[in-house]
Amino acid sequence: MTEERSVEYLVVGGGPAGLQMGYFLEQAGRDYLIVEGGAAPGAFFARFPRHRKLISINKVHTGWDDPELRLRTDWNSLLSTEFSPLFTGYTPRYFPDAEDMVRYLADFATEHKLRIRHNTRIARISRPDGFVATDSDGNTYRAERIIMATGVSRPHIPADIEGVELAEPYGEVSTDPADFVGQKVLIIGRGNSAFETADSLIETAAVIHLAGPRPLRFAWQTHFVGHLRAVNNNFLDTYQLKSQNALLDGRIVSIRRDGEKFLVRVGFVRVNEVVKEISYDRVILATGFRFDASIFDQECRPELTISDRFPAQTDAWESVNVPGLHFAGTITQVRDFKKSTSGFIHGFRYGVRALHRILEQRHHEQAWPSHDLSPTAEAATDAIIERINRTSALWQLFGFLGDALLIRPDGRLRFTEEVPVAHLHTAVAGGEFGPVDSYLSVTLEYGLDHDQVDPFDIKIDRMSQQDTSGLDARYLHPVVRHFRAGELLAEHHITENLENEWDSEAVHRAPLREFLRRQLAPAQVGMP
Repeated sequence: MTEERSVEYLVVGGGPAGLQMGYFLEQAGRDYLIVEGGAAPGAFFARFPRHRKLISINKVHTGWDDPELRLRTDWNSLLSTEFSPLFTGYTPRYFPDAEDMVRYLADFATEHKLRIRHNTRIARISRPDGFVATDSDGNTYRAERIIMATGVSRPHIPADIEGVELAEPYGEVSTDPADFVGQKVLIIGRGNSAFETADSLIETAAVIHLAGPRPLRFAWQTHFVGHLRAVNNNFLDTYQLKSQNALLDGRIVSIRRDGEKFLVRVGFVRVNEVVKEISYDRVILATGFRFDASIFDQECRPELTISDRFPAQTDAWESVNVPGLHFAGTITQVRDFKKSTSGFIHGFRYGVRALHRILEQRHHEQAWPSHDLSPTAEAATDAIIERINRTSALWQLFGFLGDALLIRPDGRLRFTEEVPVAHLHTAVAGGEFGPVDSYLSVTLEYGLDHDQVDPFDIKIDRMSQQDTSGLDARYLHPVVRHFRAGELLAEHHITENLENEWDSEAVHRAPLREFLRRQLAPAQVGMP
């Protein structure tokens, strides 16, 4: 017998993002339900990555006692005011096993008594009068708002490869290296899943080629952790040291059978699209994943973007064409695509907290957490320095999430933490933070064109310890910007520091204090 249930918030997906949102909704006492297709939370991690090694770091021994600071090097724990449970208590491995994540997520859900319904796969979402979600057993869930936390659950299949269906998908191909002994293997794709697969075959396959049309991007250079990680790039040694393996800079034109082998036509991008046909024993497709929008009826199907791989979203992580439909987790990376960390737990956990604050502010008359400051440059300097030396949120979601100093029309200051910078502009314009004359954002950012230089060969013309402008900084450093009505009025870069400790009076505090004094002076003229 089927049943019907009504909630204010329906969270679809019981992975890290769904549980993180469930935690905040539970703490706020909201009416919500998490629905998860698997028998336990985090079903994705029961299958992926295929070779079971996570590339999200788990640094147990940091030398810090402050739990907030420790989150800077703990990329797997979810947020809670109790700081419990923490993933670092499950394994000492720097790159942990995926099974540790499965255990951790189940324990997080249990400890915080999250309302989650397992073995519940949503098959259809419609919107006749409010949202109606129907699961595969025919049960229905009515909701005022839906938060999609399903991740990228469908393989991304390139439409421009003739015969692509002949390739073995990354999610289904054997992970036993013994199945590839003496074979010539082509892996289509040049991301971490492709290199993870190649690395596992080095000892058994005769020849391995990785193919893709775009240049390799290295995470240590771009600071985008979704680009190729060092832990997965052993394959590059085997290529450059001439061990039969190779990278093919080209697009795959077609795949066709030739008896028990496959003939693959490759158009090489560096030699005027010269097409060469190469024979392989196996072809593996590792071209990533995409959001599954097929469960939505046409009247509430979210608009997609970036080759239809992600739902298009506002600065409040809301569908651009379906009001009340929000997103959480890796699918929110559309807002900072390949620039920051919203695609990963250590980034989107803070994004989920910000989304919850937006929902609380808009629908439950709960003000964004903030506090008043003495309206002086000294007080503002102290507040900024304290935050940038401790925050994990600005550290992890660099350039995307920021603290804000709101300058009231009477010159008074209010300090507001962890607001997405794009949302800050629209929220101020919409009056969501009350009357604001102008405002300052505080972010942590890498320097201009940081991804275009070799970070191991940066030439500095002067001693950085003597530089108080911060403008030449390529490494992560704080940036303070002053805006009025979305228009940039001034900005100040705080000089980078090797230990990420921005507390020198001469190098960090004094230049910031002087900048703030100039920015606050006009607002203070009319103060009583």
